[in-house]
Amino acid sequence: MPLLLVFALVSARMAGALTAEDSNTRPNILWITCEDIGPQLGCYGDAYATTPHLDRLAARGLTYTRAWSCAPVCAPARTTLISGLYPPSTGAEHMRSLVPLPSGFRFYPQALRSAGYYCTNNEKEDYNLESVGPVWDESSRRAHWRNRAPGQPFFAIFNHTVTHESQVRRRPHTPVHDPSRVRVPAYHPDVPEVRRDWAQYYDQITVMDELAAGNLRELEEAGLAANTIVFFYGDHGPGLPRCKRFPYNSGLQVPLIVYVPEKWRHLAPPEYQPGGRSDRLVSFVDFAPTLLSLAGVPAPEWMQGHAFMGPHVRPAPRFIFGGRGRMDERYDLVRSVTDGRYVYLRNYLRHVPHGQRVSYMFETPTTQVWKRLFDEGRLPPAQAQFWLPKPAEELYDLQMDPDEVHNLATSLSHQPVLARLRDALRQHLFATRDLGFLPEAERERRRGTAAPYTFGHDPAQYPLERLVEVAEAVSSDAPFDPARWRAWLADSEPGIRYWAVVGCRLRGAGAVRLTQAELRRLQIDESPSVRVAAAEALGQFGEPEDLAPALDLLVQLAVPNAAAPFVALEALNALDQLGPKVRPVLPALRALPAVPEESPTRTRSYVPRLLEEILQNPLSS
Repeated sequence: MPLLLVFALVSARMAGALTAEDSNTRPNILWITCEDIGPQLGCYGDAYATTPHLDRLAARGLTYTRAWSCAPVCAPARTTLISGLYPPSTGAEHMRSLVPLPSGFRFYPQALRSAGYYCTNNEKEDYNLESVGPVWDESSRRAHWRNRAPGQPFFAIFNHTVTHESQVRRRPHTPVHDPSRVRVPAYHPDVPEVRRDWAQYYDQITVMDELAAGNLRELEEAGLAANTIVFFYGDHGPGLPRCKRFPYNSGLQVPLIVYVPEKWRHLAPPEYQPGGRSDRLVSFVDFAPTLLSLAGVPAPEWMQGHAFMGPHVRPAPRFIFGGRGRMDERYDLVRSVTDGRYVYLRNYLRHVPHGQRVSYMFETPTTQVWKRLFDEGRLPPAQAQFWLPKPAEELYDLQMDPDEVHNLATSLSHQPVLARLRDALRQHLFATRDLGFLPEAERERRRGTAAPYTFGHDPAQYPLERLVEVAEAVSSDAPFDPARWRAWLADSEPGIRYWAVVGCRLRGAGAVRLTQAELRRLQIDESPSVRVAAAEALGQFGEPEDLAPALDLLVQLAVPNAAAPFVALEALNALDQLGPKVRPVLPALRALPAVPEESPTRTRSYVPRLLEEILQNPLSS
């Protein structure tokens, strides 16, 4: 049966199964969400936290101890929630990107609305997927379940922003929680600036707790509490560095509390009991199918999660997954997986540290003092590793090392665990057709008008298995094999050529000079991403005569272009990697034209940010 027809039949079945229902036979569903918090709540055993209202909700409901966002930053995390799909599967993993879904796919509120639910969002959207048709009945600060028709069941989201990263560093602020009593995680330096940020983070959580109480009070006052299932969760980890934006447990674990009133207890998770705790692995990709299950229908086959409530509950997964792509103006490729105890990370762009200079992250005092102490050589290894080139693999035992600072990837006794999680991650990449193994500019060039998901699910266009094989090989610690590399550098697939160049650059001057003839030819490759990578490798590790042509090429590619907006981002990141070597082209960079107005609105600020960083870097100026 053609794929689009399957989608149409599933959508019709979803609508037809629900439109005859009413609010007496279908639950209302309320989601209370907040931004940038981990499980730093009293109900999770955090004695420093002041969260009486959420603690009372947990005492009546079920607390999940192993809930993950699929992405450690807001836009791809919310993209997962709205779609029921992993962001790398849809090509929506990069911060503030905007790509289409395949025809026939739709967001879960559209399915609920066609089924008779009144769906409101107050108010944040921030999806990396384009909307087709109306999504919400109302999405604004005025959106509220009380505006529904009489007797109509509702699904409503209230999102609280007071815990956002920007509020943790907002000054002036008078601390309520005593900074001297905060627990500083092992990856952060224990200095006053860090203690102040963490204490303010807890202050903001208390403010959010009061706002959540207001949402619950409205239900009680309207007489709807007995008919409404309530979820409380955060969108990803705390808004501090090495939490937000980073796919460790510290950046992906979120609080999740679910309350099911007695009337709807038959829809509760199998392990539900008031005041109980669940160790089930749950992630954001599970939320959309769970909503549909609560409404009484199975999720469409293309959704990638597992319903954990309702009549269509599925067995708990053995693993849950996360990842990191472009964070604002900085590129990276990290994928992670956990089984609940161990966390495994695979780093593919090892030459860039976890702590790349993302402008927005560097507004936080913790980031500034942490980097300064690193530059001064005053950090122990557990705190310095954030600013150093990454290992290929990281493995952490959350039971013994909850702050994830002791990498067990080379531990002989942990090799079986490492192999099991490595294999689980690889199978997940293939099952979801992870699109992160092409540079963003190359993927956009190749897919044309097709949805990235459609492009990625066509092996003829996107040879994922080969790309992963080469990406793993070049980013590993395996010895450099010139013959093997030359074959990759001459491959007919641009993505293979790209990864071969990255591998040369990772291995330094020896590898670059052994393949310099091939790299010089690749500076005129059909793929701009390959040209950028080749110019960076030659500029960094080539012969002296390679520098000027490499710089000139990168400056040409750094010109903002509305038709290919991500090429300039890739070129400017490469120039920034060259540090002091960019001095000869600083005048040309200062003369670059402004970003075209027709460039994507969501990413338009990133080129100016990178330019400012390069031009103000004391090492290059």
